Amino acid sequence: MRKLILLLFIALFLAACSNDEEVAKETESPTENEQPQESEQEENVTEEPDPEPEYKNTFPLTGVGTNDEVDDRIVGIMINNHTNARPQTGLSQADIVFELLAEGPITRFLALFQSEKPDVVGPVRSAREYYFDLANRYGALYVYHGAAGFVNEMIYNRGIEYIDGYYRDNDGHAFKRESFRVAPHNSYFLMENVYDVAESKGYDVKREYESLPFLDDEEIGRLSGEEANHIEIVYSNNPMEIVEFTYDPASEKYNRYNDREQTVELETDEPIEVDNVFIIEAQHAVIDDVGRRDIDLYAGGDAYLIQKGKIQKLEWENRFGRLIPVKDGESVGFVPGKTWVNVVPTNPGMEQSVKVMNE
Repeated sequence: MRKLILLLFIALFLAACSNDEEVAKETESPTENEQPQESEQEENVTEEPDPEPEYKNTFPLTGVGTNDEVDDRIVGIMINNHTNARPQTGLSQADIVFELLAEGPITRFLALFQSEKPDVVGPVRSAREYYFDLANRYGALYVYHGAAGFVNEMIYNRGIEYIDGYYRDNDGHAFKRESFRVAPHNSYFLMENVYDVAESKGYDVKREYESLPFLDDEEIGRLSGEEANHIEIVYSNNPMEIVEFTYDPASEKYNRYNDREQTVELETDEPIEVDNVFIIEAQHAVIDDVGRRDIDLYAGGDAYLIQKGKIQKLEWENRFGRLIPVKDGESVGFVPGKTWVNVVPTNPGMEQSVKVMNE
């Protein structure tokens, strides 16, 4: 009898344990009907956006962050814009390009390089006073190929740090002549050797620069102004010398055109894309029979700043040698990236020279 009671007790005990295990399993493993609830909860969780990368340094001419050192000397190169010199080489890598009239209706470029350095740049052309003064004010080495005697004298007497392709520095180490074009449209600068040549002339190749004013992401988001999808700058109708900038909403940059043809790199057909188009009005005066000019880049005046598909009518000032957009006496920031600066004469003026077309 006692054995029977003992066996009955053991059976009841085992049954109770089995029930406890089933309850535990049900608690640990949700049923199939419960699974969608957990999935819905997981789907409702918002993922945090990736944090913005932090950089040690910022390039002073572009406002773009980098972990590299930013103390390379800026290099300013005179680049030919004659019809027979297009397309050019290296323009897409310039931080800033200044476009000004040289003689007649033809413009010429002063391209400033620091954050990027193409191996070859050109065609390189002759010097003008307002170009070398501008390069000097930005702290750049000034690279050109030849100049009138009186211009060279100004360069030497003012202590401009230069590399001249005409004869003084053209030893095959700094410049080369290309056979696919004819002079004066075939001189090319070997950028890879620029600092070696500069050091051989006793110039500094490292320098600290104060940054230009730039907008942060929040300020870019608040940009105001009228719509500006297509801008035309008329330097001359006859012969045609017309510059255009067309906005690409996908890249949020402007593509440049010259005389109705897109400006691209010679070797790669890579288009010239810029983040800021800065147009300023300045007094021009013809100073000799050849048609050379003097351009006043100090007095300030009217300006347009075009960014992210919008145009603002502002003023410009020369602040410590640098051309800065200004509103109500305060500097206006550039969008981080590349900038193209077009200088137009006060006669006929901005209203006649610059057209905004959005159709």
